[in-house]
Amino acid sequence: MIPGFVEVSQESIALAEAEAVSAAEALGGQRGSVPAPMSGLIPVEVPGPDAWRQLAGRLALARRCLEVLAPSLDAESSAREQGARGGSAAFRRIGQPSGGGTDRSVLACGRAFKASGGRIDLENPSRRFWIGPAGGGPDRLLEEVATVDRAEAARRRMPLLPFRRPVSLPPRLARAAANLARVRPSDRVLDPFLGTGALLAEAGLLGGRLFGIDRDATMIRGALQNLAYLGVGAEELVVGDARTVDFTDASARFSAIVTDPPYGRSSSTGGATSSELVTAVVERWSKRLTSDGRLLVIVPAGGPPPEVSATPRFRIPVRVHRSLTREFCLYERP
Repeated sequence: MIPGFVEVSQESIALAEAEAVSAAEALGGQRGSVPAPMSGLIPVEVPGPDAWRQLAGRLALARRCLEVLAPSLDAESSAREQGARGGSAAFRRIGQPSGGGTDRSVLACGRAFKASGGRIDLENPSRRFWIGPAGGGPDRLLEEVATVDRAEAARRRMPLLPFRRPVSLPPRLARAAANLARVRPSDRVLDPFLGTGALLAEAGLLGGRLFGIDRDATMIRGALQNLAYLGVGAEELVVGDARTVDFTDASARFSAIVTDPPYGRSSSTGGATSSELVTAVVERWSKRLTSDGRLLVIVPAGGPPPEVSATPRFRIPVRVHRSLTREFCLYERP
């Protein structure tokens, strides 16, 4: 395993940390054992160099992936060692994406890199290095091995899709949910409250095989439009009550369930409240998870989470819109 860090963004540190670790696990990695030198850096380990690029391609609530360089050396000595390999580089202090002209460690690393044969190029370097503290000791040098394309998720925002509704999970949070569910290529992924298809879209972009249910045929048609627009195909979408309806293969199991139920909307049937409906649906389908399956359900902040036949792992509150807070609840099969 190769140790390193994910530098997360500030939307929700707790959710970003959980996403980084879950996404690493989906690639065969794990939570890292090297202590994080500062807040905002999440230690992870990946199985090989190519996994850094794959990890960055999955993440939504992060900025970059950083590999640990020569942990036994201070930043200046490590920069000297890297400069001997030639090429161009830029040095920055973590948490300060620009500048550095007055940072002593940044200047010292730049001088050391040039002295041993490298050159400094702040505009288009072949390598980017970041300097950070190491638990009260001397600064350490990290190399940026992959960058998260934060503009990509913005291109999937609801106003840009063909089928629009005023309330829908933002694509960054939908991607984080799919990562928390540890969606892998060819995994069967279910959303029993499909809506506009935002959650399944992100699962599909991660390679999942998509299954969805919604009581409203208009939502099914709209979700299909959005999925097609994003280049994602659904394996089977069904119109009906998720408490009773089933798919063509009524015995099939799912590797992941991701859902954002319509709490507070007109969704109850047969005299049941929306909360009772959601609990019944989630409990029913959680029994169809595979042995290593995960359930990610988003519930109103402060309310009771659904009681399901699975082991709760965490519950993280996140502000979805300016006046709307939800809690991301993750469960695993016992």
